[in-house]
Amino acid sequence: MPEETADVVIVGAGAAGAAFAWSLAETRMKIVCLEQGGWMNPAEYPSSRADWELRGFGDFGLSPNARGRPEDYPINDAESPIAISNFNAVGGSTILYAAHFPRFHPSDFRAHTLDGVGDDWPIQYETLEPYYDENARMMGVAGLAGDPAYPPKQVPLPPVPLGKLGETLGRGFNRLGWHWWPSDSAIATVEHAGRAPCVNLGPCLTGCAQGAKGSTDVTYWPEAVRRGVELRTHCRVREITVGENDMADGVIYYDAEGVERRQKAEVVVIACNGVGTPRLLLNSRTAHFPEGIANRSGLVGRNLMFHPYAMVQGVFDEALDGYKGPMGCCIMSQEFYETDPGRDFVRGYSFEITRGMGPVGAAISGMSSGSVPWGPDHHRSYADLFNRTTGMVVICEDLPEPQNRVSLDPELTDSNGIPAPKIHYRLSENSERMLEHGVARGREVLEAAGARETSAQAPLPFAGWHLMGTARMGSDPSRSVVNEWGRSHDVRNLFIIDGSIFVTAGAVNPTNTIQALALFIADQIKQRLDSLFD
Repeated sequence: MPEETADVVIVGAGAAGAAFAWSLAETRMKIVCLEQGGWMNPAEYPSSRADWELRGFGDFGLSPNARGRPEDYPINDAESPIAISNFNAVGGSTILYAAHFPRFHPSDFRAHTLDGVGDDWPIQYETLEPYYDENARMMGVAGLAGDPAYPPKQVPLPPVPLGKLGETLGRGFNRLGWHWWPSDSAIATVEHAGRAPCVNLGPCLTGCAQGAKGSTDVTYWPEAVRRGVELRTHCRVREITVGENDMADGVIYYDAEGVERRQKAEVVVIACNGVGTPRLLLNSRTAHFPEGIANRSGLVGRNLMFHPYAMVQGVFDEALDGYKGPMGCCIMSQEFYETDPGRDFVRGYSFEITRGMGPVGAAISGMSSGSVPWGPDHHRSYADLFNRTTGMVVICEDLPEPQNRVSLDPELTDSNGIPAPKIHYRLSENSERMLEHGVARGREVLEAAGARETSAQAPLPFAGWHLMGTARMGSDPSRSVVNEWGRSHDVRNLFIIDGSIFVTAGAVNPTNTIQALALFIADQIKQRLDSLFD
């Protein structure tokens, strides 16, 4: 049966799609969101069962290639030292993220002017500041005002407790005279908007059964649905269709039974992340767009940016209770965030302190590194490691390079026959030097905090969870895919609102900025309803 034409169709119900749908719903337009995953049941999260750690390597693992859920699509990332991590569900990858929730710095929007690399964004930090504030209220951000690394900002909830581990690492930073501050975290530390507070259980990376973590299935989506947004699950979009005058007129998708359907719409909004969005655009070929819709610049899929990560860990003589508390939310340091002419790389990185692992994770880590051998010393070595290990990740800014890109795989497809994305990525010399510097400084912090031994891994091979830059925004149609408020240069009723529109990557987790951008673009659309396609 033919479907009713929607005013707006949104593809993707993750961080960006949820925030955008909630904001635009106040217009009372007919808004339909198509999500290829489903609603998650918190009662079925791994933390409710004894095998919770093992499931973090299985059906709740980071890589869709290893996870193999029906909602997943395969990704050919064999030509990248960093594997892609994502999750398909209502809430998207916020189901599995750590909820570490910093903002970009003002300098991140002016990298070319300040440091001669990349391009400047067509908007500034001040443009997004009110949307960061709005997002903090909706997501329930906990933190501490006064961080000298940022312009003045307020956070609505008190910070996540540092615990013994955080206090120990803080002393290490203090001894070196380096910046650190309690993390901004999208985690309710007190009851907030009907959500129960965090109980410091720990396994945030496999879903929060408490509902304290700000995944968008428990923050934006309930409100958006109450406002009238129609959210259809298990709908995998194959392509965007184009009608007269190079205007998008809807999408073709497969429903839960694999039946091909069409959703017509006056406006099409894409929120599929930095890999899924270029995949969809490149697969949407027409006579006018033989290289993919909205791709007259040739930049769709190009300038793929991750954050190259390093992990630096230390073993301490005393127990740190590190397995208690949110995994990625403790303290952070931005001592080395901005460009320093005295270093051999441009831009910089941040330290995100991680807590310790559970018993199984500690065993696997110890045995894979050789610090927990088989034999008579096995149990003693394990006891020396468990609850005594902590460290940090080094989050390095990735510079945009056209050869780092997403294309369509000529052979690999998903279960509906849609071409899978193929990743072409290499580490730049700048990133390699930055990782080396970050590892050396991380070891200094751990030793200053009292670690008796340290180890490091760089880059982390599984850390492709920040996906940016593949449909960048800008004012010049020859150098960008969308304009300064998210509208395609080529297709006047097509909008992109996820991390693919990032111009530069910064050196912090991007989710907060992704959502601030989505809220900003929704506001721009609301203000331009009478002239939206001019």
